[in-house]
Amino acid sequence: MRGAEGSIRGQLAANLRRARSGLGLSISELSRLSGIGKATLSQLESGSGNPTIETVFSLSRALRMPISDLLDASTTEPTVVRGADVEVLRGAGVDLRPLSRLETGESIVELYDQRVRAGQRQDSDGHVGIEHTTVQAGTLLVHLAGRTTRLEPGDYIRFDATAPHSYQAPDGEVTSVLLLQYRPDRAGSPVTPH
Repeated sequence: MRGAEGSIRGQLAANLRRARSGLGLSISELSRLSGIGKATLSQLESGSGNPTIETVFSLSRALRMPISDLLDASTTEPTVVRGADVEVLRGAGVDLRPLSRLETGESIVELYDQRVRAGQRQDSDGHVGIEHTTVQAGTLLVHLAGRTTRLEPGDYIRFDATAPHSYQAPDGEVTSVLLLQYRPDRAGSPVTPH
């Protein structure tokens, strides 16, 4: 397992402090912008808080920065991600494991291992970017624009994530790969919980 500084909590703490102070925001101002309580923000900045998907997305929106900038450590070394070492960001119905961030001149792609819990649904009001999802195991229902698409293992869906959408596992757990793609000039756009 990673140590405290190499953990999601440790990286979020360091990156959150750096981003907040870089923007000249007080804890109170960030609380107002993000809708997250001052005590929770203090815990997150100290590395003792337990961030949820919703919390990280709210911070991303308030600070106008990509999620991966809040969670990643800067490194030039090759990256190996061991499943047992990846911390989970939990939402109402989804567990996300951030794996990597890829940058080109044209776009930024964030790569996640996504698990939709059995019988659960994760709703999103929409956020910047294009989502690409490939189902590895289970049956996934994707609700988008008043339509439901059923995906089985090996199936892929791509859609504009600015529209409200949701993922649902009607039977058992669903394992999928989620790519969130957006243009660098849109990185500061508002993002809402997935």
